[in-house]
Amino acid sequence: MKILVIQMKMIGDVLTSSILFEALRKKYPKAQLNYLVYDHTFAVVQNNPFIDRIIFYNKSQRFTTLVRDIRKGKYNVVIDVQSNIKTSLLSAISGAPVRIAYDKFYTRPVSNHVFSRKIEAKTNAGAAIEKRLRLLSPLSAEIPAEIKPKIYLKEEEITAARHILEGYGIDLSKKLFMIGALGSNEKKTYPLAYMAKLLDQIAERTNAQLIFNYIPSQRTEIDELMGFCKPETRNNIHLNVYGTSLRQFLGLVSHCDALIGNEGGAVNMAKALDIPNFAIFSPALDKANWNMYEDGKRYVSVHLKDYKPELFEGKAEKQLKSDWNRLYAEFKPELLENDLNNFLINNS
Repeated sequence: MKILVIQMKMIGDVLTSSILFEALRKKYPKAQLNYLVYDHTFAVVQNNPFIDRIIFYNKSQRFTTLVRDIRKGKYNVVIDVQSNIKTSLLSAISGAPVRIAYDKFYTRPVSNHVFSRKIEAKTNAGAAIEKRLRLLSPLSAEIPAEIKPKIYLKEEEITAARHILEGYGIDLSKKLFMIGALGSNEKKTYPLAYMAKLLDQIAERTNAQLIFNYIPSQRTEIDELMGFCKPETRNNIHLNVYGTSLRQFLGLVSHCDALIGNEGGAVNMAKALDIPNFAIFSPALDKANWNMYEDGKRYVSVHLKDYKPELFEGKAEKQLKSDWNRLYAEFKPELLENDLNNFLINNS
């Protein structure tokens, strides 16, 4: 039995879809389980004990080469989690007797089994988890209700990250928070002036040491954020501490007491490392799709709709996406204050 799972997308998607391998390994312990991903996402599935082979693809690579390799793979099953036109083509030419995908007009002609992405979650694992596990139903009558994504760090990576933190004067006997100050783009970034007020609240309530999730090319935005913060807050921030690679970032997060900031891949990675997090969703996104394992204590997410539902009544998704700037302006830090404070208390 050879099974290929396709998820050529963002880091959070690749990490979340990796749960399929844990379920597949339990059902088919001797199967060959392969994962097709973009090469830059490797860090979140590195050392995953349930995956036999990771097949890498990058946009500079000839797609015809990938097509040839998939055909040569002679797979019995292809699970196309990505379900776009390109991956549907790969599924079609694979020759696999069983081809599974999400329901799209272009997946129906090439897949034996298609499933809607629109589901109502039945567990606090959330829709992102449950709709992926449902893709396994053609292969097994007993699908797990939920599986939590996991990242597998080696002990030497954790130790190396500790040495980095201590080298920059971080005291690991005191509170340490990772701050997701910037989203993946402007439309997913909580306004910097608002974020600064939240950082002021965190510093005042906890006196925690703060490090940021950023790369050097984003230093201008980080400096702008720093300018909005109170001097006392700036004293708690260690700007020189950041991951120079994704695995190094994960090592740093593993030593943090929480990750707080914009919803995105970093939040999903923190959950996979069992680190508490407080996530701020972009108003244009549907929180129900990605608020995985939210329990109101260790895992908390907030959305403008939680506080001002009237702003979303009768609004289509397209309209919300075009109106993101005005909606963010309404998402004032005062709205989040109590929820953030409760999170800090629960994780103190």
